[in-house]
Amino acid sequence: MIAYALFGSSRQLIVGPDATTCAVIAAVVTPLAAGDLELHWQLTIMMTLMMGGWCLLASKFRLGALADLLSHPILSGLLNGVAVTIMVGQLGKVLGIQLNENQLIEKIIALPGQILNSHLLTLAMSALTLVILIVIKRFRSQWPAPLIAIIITTALAWGCSVQQYGILTIGGVGFESGLPVVHWGDFQPGLMRDLVIPALNLALISFVSLMLTARSFAAKNGYEINADVEFRALGMANIMSGLSQGFAISGADSRTAVNDSNGGKSQLVSIIAALVIALVVLFFTQPLKYIPVSALGVVLIYAAWSLMDLRGIWGLRKRNKSAFRLACFTFVCVLLIGVIQGIGLAVLLGLLQFLRTVFRPTEQLLGVNEDGMIHSLGNSHNVKAVPGVMMYRFNSPLTYFNVAYFKRRILNLVDSTPFQPRWVVIDAVASFTYADISVLAAIDELKRDLKVRKVKLVLAGRRTELTRWFKDNRPAMKEEDILLVPDLYLALKLIQSKESALNTEE
Repeated sequence: MIAYALFGSSRQLIVGPDATTCAVIAAVVTPLAAGDLELHWQLTIMMTLMMGGWCLLASKFRLGALADLLSHPILSGLLNGVAVTIMVGQLGKVLGIQLNENQLIEKIIALPGQILNSHLLTLAMSALTLVILIVIKRFRSQWPAPLIAIIITTALAWGCSVQQYGILTIGGVGFESGLPVVHWGDFQPGLMRDLVIPALNLALISFVSLMLTARSFAAKNGYEINADVEFRALGMANIMSGLSQGFAISGADSRTAVNDSNGGKSQLVSIIAALVIALVVLFFTQPLKYIPVSALGVVLIYAAWSLMDLRGIWGLRKRNKSAFRLACFTFVCVLLIGVIQGIGLAVLLGLLQFLRTVFRPTEQLLGVNEDGMIHSLGNSHNVKAVPGVMMYRFNSPLTYFNVAYFKRRILNLVDSTPFQPRWVVIDAVASFTYADISVLAAIDELKRDLKVRKVKLVLAGRRTELTRWFKDNRPAMKEEDILLVPDLYLALKLIQSKESALNTEE
């Protein structure tokens, strides 16, 4: 925690082991250890250290850009999905029932059949915790409600010996006083070869998990985080964890949610929390045994509730239906198949949506309003087409896989326009972003097809770049083949000038 606080850029993130990293390590280490507990421990430590090394290497090569695939709709769906996952995961503890199912949907399905078996005293303890949280939030919002609720319920559990009434406390975990002692068993270098690729996979999964949590809370609190810095911080935190007999760590959703709901604004929270944990482990282990498990569950549900923003997802429906569908897809995937797998599918869907936009982008026919300003013909009744001129905007960079569609659309529009245009003016600013040979060849074909229709081609914008690109790829091109002008307004002036000169000659 201290290592991340020193190197990380998130203000709210709390790091620690999570279910995903535990599952990945168990899947890799258990077969290799073959029942040898000492070897199992060695492999876990080695994998944690190697994961930290991979993270530092990724930070060095600035691979944090992988996190840019996490768009706002994905983060919105994730945050709500994680909130529901946390709440459902704590219901068994709050109600005093056993929900042994591993998957979220299985737990939800099993809940109605188990709810009648709820332990009433455990439920009463949960209700008391919730009342304390609500009352403090209502009348003393600046007070740390979760901490006060835990102190009160712990004191009650200690004074009334609630364990004898069937209320579960965390004393069964088996605390031992003192900080862990660093010691190393027999090292087996040959096993490192079997851990290289799994450690890389673990680094990627942990980084994505950490970035999902960090970016979600950064967006919620209105600031930016640096992905490369986060990669380095994750690496340093795991190396320090491995050297001190710790476990592989990532971003902890529930603990971060608790931190955020209590108003945590800097990583000083992590430093203080780490120091408090050390003091508690050294001197106050016994009181921790009386903390009711149900009270902790209510605190986590209370924190998760603050993450819920289904109204925000619903608001996307009117603004951007594609974003709305992506957010809903992410939300459902997180609930059905888990955070990492769900985000993977959501990122894939987001990429497919992007490719569809690039393959078949929107387009606009442009005109001029009463003030001489150029606008889309569909935006206002006051915008009219310039006689004899078709101004066209293709809302995507041109590349080899969409230029054929671009050319086909222009020719179709020329053929279907009620008036026969004499000029086709293309807004080059939006479309011509780099020198693609396929695009330049298609423009040459478009020029010839338009010439057959007695239509001249004008490219407006990026004149310097286009002149250089055409010169490099078509040295024999004549200036009158394609007119290159700095912008749309100069294109109209040039056309008016040429039309006037032509009329004068006639």
